Amino acid sequence: MKAIRHIDIVNAADAEAILTDVAARLRAGSIVPYLGPGVAELSKPDVPMTPEALAAFFASKVALPRRAKGNPWASAQYIESNKHRSTLTALIAQAFAASVEPTPLHHHLASLRLPVVVDAWYDDAMRAALRKREGWGEVQGITRAGIGEDRWYRFYDAEGKEVDRAAAGSWTTVLYKPHGGLLPAANFLISDADYVEVLTEIDIQTPIPEIIKERRTGRSFLFIGCRFNDQLLRIYARQISKRSADGHYAIVEPDALSRNELRFLAEQRLTPLAIALPRAVEILICA
Repeated sequence: MKAIRHIDIVNAADAEAILTDVAARLRAGSIVPYLGPGVAELSKPDVPMTPEALAAFFASKVALPRRAKGNPWASAQYIESNKHRSTLTALIAQAFAASVEPTPLHHHLASLRLPVVVDAWYDDAMRAALRKREGWGEVQGITRAGIGEDRWYRFYDAEGKEVDRAAAGSWTTVLYKPHGGLLPAANFLISDADYVEVLTEIDIQTPIPEIIKERRTGRSFLFIGCRFNDQLLRIYARQISKRSADGHYAIVEPDALSRNELRFLAEQRLTPLAIALPRAVEILICA
């Protein structure tokens, strides 16, 4: 087994000082927030907020083979293959039907008029926080299954109307949902087949929208509410932050980190900040 490269996890006191500096850079627009489901989970929503919870939801609706249980992407593939894509879409729409109340961090990020916010889950909390202001739009990853188009993503304005990529250039803030979302058009990257298409080309960046490539240039990333205990999630984090500035940060719970997560943090040279998520949110908003 490959040894884990050494990584120093920044302790709470030093981490808070670093995050205070990151908060200032966030306000200045030089940090890209990359939100995992852990952020929206702070509002205690009635929707699945982890891959494991989503897999459990699928298992509660469909009798799954043992090989698919516990893995949402494999569960979704089984449903798609055996019960049709429309059944899968209806189930995930049901899973995320309840609106998720934006947290104070969502509202704070919306107020900053950031160049880009990455939201790596299917809920609508960040979209809801942005809804009260102007000058923003959204780009979502889409499945290519059955659409008959050579496209990897779609653009939507603040009203939820699909627009062309030229319109996105005028947006002050771009909300990037790489896995899709329920609103405004039920775009979901969810099954193994969906991701096979993306993963064949993500290393050469084709599925990453040009506007995201442009706006990440010269900026660092802050991963907050994210876990990297799934290979798919690690690939997306790596590729979306690729060719940006050096020096990224991740809010972590050290005792919960798996060997693969530790290896990922070391390989990507992420600075892991050991701060409880609610405290991290407080610092980002108030610092």
